[in-house]
Amino acid sequence: MCGRFTLVADESEVIEGFSVERVDYEYKPRYNVAPTQTIAAISHRNGGRVLEGYRWGLIPFWAQDMKSGYTMFNARAETLQSKRAFRDLLSSNRIVIPADGFYEWKKEGKDKQPFRFQLESKRVYGFAGLFDQWENPEDGEIIRSCTIITTTPNELVKDIHDRMPVILDVEAVSVWLDPEVRDKKIVQELLVPLPAKQMICYPVSKLVGNVKNSDASLIEEIPLNSK
Repeated sequence: MCGRFTLVADESEVIEGFSVERVDYEYKPRYNVAPTQTIAAISHRNGGRVLEGYRWGLIPFWAQDMKSGYTMFNARAETLQSKRAFRDLLSSNRIVIPADGFYEWKKEGKDKQPFRFQLESKRVYGFAGLFDQWENPEDGEIIRSCTIITTTPNELVKDIHDRMPVILDVEAVSVWLDPEVRDKKIVQELLVPLPAKQMICYPVSKLVGNVKNSDASLIEEIPLNSK
C-alpha cells in the first residue's frame, strides 16, 4: 500500500519535470502527506498538463456519501478492471501524483519502524493515479478525488512491505497522461514495480506515524532503534 508520502522538491522541479503548463494549486513542501488531504496531481486537460488539487481517497461518482474516500486511497493494479470503482476510470481518468519519497513501516516484533523510499537520484517522480468527480447530494459541492495505484513490491521494498506504489518513468508518464490512449491493455502494462536498483531507502523517525507531525525532521535519516 501507499499511505504516506512526501513532496518537498521545489515547485519549479515539478513544473519542469512534468512539463506542466498551468498551475491551479497552492504549492508548498509536504513532509507527511496522508489520505483525505488535498494533494497535488497532474492531469491532461484542454490540450495541456495542469497541476491541481485532488482529495486523496477516491469517492466514485455514484457513491451515496463520502465514506469510500476514507478507504479507497489505494487501488491494486491487479484488480483495477474488475472493481466497479476503478474499471471505467482506467481508460480516461488518469492522473500522475508527483512525489519525492514515500513511507512504509517494517514490523519488528510489536513495534514498527518507518522507512522512506526515494529514487536513487532523489529527484521528483510520479505515482500512477486515477480520479473521479462526485457531487455532494446535500449541498451540491463538487469534490474531485483520487487514488494511488499499487503493485507487487520490488526487491528493495519487499523486505519492508508486500505492496508498493506504481512509479512511472518519463516514457510511462507520457503514455499515462495521453488522452488519446484509451486502450486499457496498453496502460495496464505500465503498472509494474520500478526496478529496485533505481531506488534507495533509509529509516526515519517514528514521529511520521502521526499525521499532525509535518516538518523537515521527518525525512532525516536516523539510526535504527531510535524514536
